[in-house]
Amino acid sequence: MNRRTSALLAAGLCAGLAGCAIGPNYHRPAAPPAAAFKAARGWQPAEPARIVPSDWWSVYHDPVLDRLERQVEISNQTLKAAVAAYYAAREAAGVTRGSLFPSVGLSGSQTRSGGGAATQFTFGGARTANQAGGTGSWDIDLWGKLRRELESANASAQASAADVAAARLSAQTTLAQDYFQLRAAEQQLRLLKTLVADDQASLRIAQNRVNAGVTTLADVYAARTQLESTQAQEDTALLNRANLEHAIAVLIGRAPDALSLAQGHLAAEVPVVPAGVPSQLLLRRPDIAAAERAMASANAQIGVAESAWFPSLTLSGSYAFDSAALTGLIRASNAVWSYGPQIALNLFNGGATLAQTREARANYDQTVAQYRGTVLGAFQQVEDDLASLHFLQDEYAEELRAVADAKRSETLTLNQYKAGVADYASVLTAQVARLNAEITAVNLQSERLTSSAGLIDALGGGWTSHSLGQHNDGVPETLKSTVDSP
Repeated sequence: MNRRTSALLAAGLCAGLAGCAIGPNYHRPAAPPAAAFKAARGWQPAEPARIVPSDWWSVYHDPVLDRLERQVEISNQTLKAAVAAYYAAREAAGVTRGSLFPSVGLSGSQTRSGGGAATQFTFGGARTANQAGGTGSWDIDLWGKLRRELESANASAQASAADVAAARLSAQTTLAQDYFQLRAAEQQLRLLKTLVADDQASLRIAQNRVNAGVTTLADVYAARTQLESTQAQEDTALLNRANLEHAIAVLIGRAPDALSLAQGHLAAEVPVVPAGVPSQLLLRRPDIAAAERAMASANAQIGVAESAWFPSLTLSGSYAFDSAALTGLIRASNAVWSYGPQIALNLFNGGATLAQTREARANYDQTVAQYRGTVLGAFQQVEDDLASLHFLQDEYAEELRAVADAKRSETLTLNQYKAGVADYASVLTAQVARLNAEITAVNLQSERLTSSAGLIDALGGGWTSHSLGQHNDGVPETLKSTVDSP
């Protein structure tokens, strides 16, 4: 190797290691500003609670819900798919990282060739060629193309890690909301069973009054109609509960017939998580983190596209042994070698490089718009859940008063009917009013719990973007084995 070649190799190496990367360095664009949540002004939750970092659902103090939620991380198939996608993205970054280093290989071959009688060949008209040696090449990253590709791949892997967190939080929130609705359906069933017993008692009273000649069969038919209608509502509530139980089974990765939940009670208290300030959402929500990492990836692709304007430098070399006889192949006399740099520059490609650069910038602009849209959507979701909790709290208190009044009205009307002062239609009206008020109160309580879980979801659960860039990009160790587990 002469001095000129050595100097060229050293210069290429230094340039590849220390050269600046083409393209804009990434800076996170500003998000839509918001000083505070409008729906949180002038309203203080009755019992605020803090989010538990890893198991936010524990604020509901329900052991059955806690047991179900812990199975989501292990068996949910949607979450498994997201974890597999993250590992694929992380290994793709590893492939890109490998291109920064030299490529070295070994090869060996044996070929026989021949031709017509007029051609001169050894070994009776055929020639045997044996070869063994090694090759090496190195694409010198003069302009930072490979480094920008690695930067883009790393950002994509981090975005995929945030997608894992988003999928996990979505499954956990959906399970909690389905669970609250299931408990609400059970509460409705208890109310309907009570009303069925009341309707049966009313039917007996009406029959006795007919037997005594005090009233007509019309009251009996009305009482029977009310009883049958209540029993039909009971069947509907049973179907609703069954469907919710099936949905919960799928969320924890089990067949619907493999899960049977015992009857339980709807939580009486609704814990509300303090919302904080809007700027904290940029750290709390995994979907915002994923959108931000997508911007970083797209920004790096601009540098990849712009590097096509500059020449590429590749160092390559080979050292091999070539002989007609396999015996004694590895000898200095059979050695052949080559080395040297290769420089390539595209002078004209019909504007393709310019179009690729413009495409990369347009893709980056798209990710910026998507990021800001995700932030705005997050603000809206928090505002919606805060408003729901605010108004549902007042509505629920009013509905409880309505339930108490309806019960008093039903008792008075039934006593009047027994005394012959009121007709049976008034009794039916009072019973239906009481049932509707009680079911409405149960539904409102279920909506309050659902909105509470929705607010925790909107605030990102217990996840923060600080976990990105750490080992496994914040993907929990319990999820590492979910890719291969059945």
